[in-house]
Amino acid sequence: QVQLVESGGGLVQAGGSLRLSCAASGLPFSTYAVGWFRQAPGKDRESVAVISWSRGSTSYADSVKGRFTISRDNAKNMGYLQMNSLKPEDTAVYYCAAVRFGSYQNTRPSAYDYWGQGTQVTVSS
Repeated sequence: QVQLVESGGGLVQAGGSLRLSCAASGLPFSTYAVGWFRQAPGKDRESVAVISWSRGSTSYADSVKGRFTISRDNAKNMGYLQMNSLKPEDTAVYYCAAVRFGSYQNTRPSAYDYWGQGTQVTVSS
């Protein structure tokens, strides 16, 4: 049974930092691209960052470039999203997702095979 479990969300003041983690089990993690997505109330789910399965190439939404960093540790079956200089507009539920042999260009939610349950990130002004 495949599971993706996010952790690390919470309440933080603007300008602060959070590190989200995604623990994967039940799949050959090193062959999956990992994407972080977010969904704010009343808005569509959007891609935040993606890391490819092979070379670890990355892509970021323009709104988070220079502030967020995606990474992975295949030995631990873990994905991470380091979020710095957080803004109130970053408030959303954050999800990690995985797609087999995916590239850093996989930014559409429909491309992903597996999803976590989400973790809430709230940034106060």
